[in-house]
Amino acid sequence: MTGGGDDDNQRSSTPLLQSTVVASSSDESLPLDHPPLKRTGNIRTAVAHIITGVIGSGVLSLAWSMAQLGWIAGPLSMLFFAFITLLSTFLLSNCYRSPDPEYGPARNRSYLEAVQVNLGERRGWLCGLVAHISLYGIAIAYTITSAISMRAIQKSNCYHEYGHEAACDFGDTYYILIFGALQIVMSQIPNFHNMEWLSVIAAIMSFTYSFIGLGLGFAKVLGDGIVKGSIAGISTSTASQKMWLVSQAIGDIAFAYPYSVILIEIQDTLASPPPENQTMKKASTIAISITTFFYLCCGGFGYAAFGDSTPGNLLTGFGFYEPYWLIDFANACIVLHLVGGYQVYSQPIFAVVEKWLAWKYPNSGFVNHEYTLKFPLLPILRLNLLRLCFRTTYVVSTTVIAMIFPYFNQVLGVIGAMTFWPLSIYFPVEMYFVQRKIGAWTTTWVLLRIFSIFCFLVTTFALIGSIEGLIAAKLS
Repeated sequence: MTGGGDDDNQRSSTPLLQSTVVASSSDESLPLDHPPLKRTGNIRTAVAHIITGVIGSGVLSLAWSMAQLGWIAGPLSMLFFAFITLLSTFLLSNCYRSPDPEYGPARNRSYLEAVQVNLGERRGWLCGLVAHISLYGIAIAYTITSAISMRAIQKSNCYHEYGHEAACDFGDTYYILIFGALQIVMSQIPNFHNMEWLSVIAAIMSFTYSFIGLGLGFAKVLGDGIVKGSIAGISTSTASQKMWLVSQAIGDIAFAYPYSVILIEIQDTLASPPPENQTMKKASTIAISITTFFYLCCGGFGYAAFGDSTPGNLLTGFGFYEPYWLIDFANACIVLHLVGGYQVYSQPIFAVVEKWLAWKYPNSGFVNHEYTLKFPLLPILRLNLLRLCFRTTYVVSTTVIAMIFPYFNQVLGVIGAMTFWPLSIYFPVEMYFVQRKIGAWTTTWVLLRIFSIFCFLVTTFALIGSIEGLIAAKLS
């Protein structure tokens, strides 16, 4: 089969897949009285989902990362992670369909399901643990970043009104609570198939603030008439301090790229023909090329503009003060983008829990029944009590943790370093071995093993430095 017909329903009856917690945004997670979902996605919608998932709070830290690494290591690090991400997407896109001895090429509707089918249930559960930590951590990071951007709007207005020497200091808690309240509402969107409009809006917002950051950096370089920065990056008082900052910068870059954990969920929205993996590879190539260009420009011009004074967050650090209205607009775009980005990364967790509970309690009205609400001038709202309670609790938990650890660069570094290697390197490579039947100690096997080990060492270095930075920030 090539088009996604009866294999969906046949595959879903397998007890192993029914009873295993796997993230899915497919028709399996819908109540039995709903018609099957029609997959209508294309390259345009896939690129929008990818850009929404990739260009997030990570882009704002790239100038700071470039400042730690310098003019040679900084761009090379970004290109390295871009290449790794693209390679990972090519490997993973082929895992969407797995040969099934009874039903043919059946769909693996999520990253976790692909790992389980190819590598077994034990490694599937291990992957699930890492993947959900990653998704949950990204939700926390997006909450922090949105609050910082909302605070930056108030701060820029304060500087504009009272001067740059004014004590314009504001806390994060109030803004974190506002973002959390908004996400409680947005989290009632049932699944990926119902949020294409949100991803398109979020992708437009990401382009907007990336262009603004790029333009401001470029304008400042032209205005100053000098390109700041050095090959070695920011100098520090001790070698150990430099090492920790470099490792944290690598973690921040790692956080800025991978979207492996949501790739197959995005691919599950695509219509076929053409085959979904072909569309996904084209969409990934386009999206990663675009984001890498923005990353290099934003990071490079930000570092060139500020040199050793490059802020941790380019648009809120405060590297720019004027024009204040443009800074306000850019930060508003960041908030709107991260509203969608939060949902892109949280929907797989929502699906995982709700699907498992629907299997566990098939006769529960609380779990499976939907109430239809109709308000004037608004579309029909379908309310599910489980969805309301669980997703609200989830958002509250990310909000509370964001209030406890509101440290932008350090949190990004820890999350990026913790999840990059297992999700973008280890599992995709292992599935490639299984699918292609690569024998041990063959040339391909040895090269990929060396590659995987090298990436593991890099991300371990980044993780240690980022944890050290988080602890130091908490204690300071």
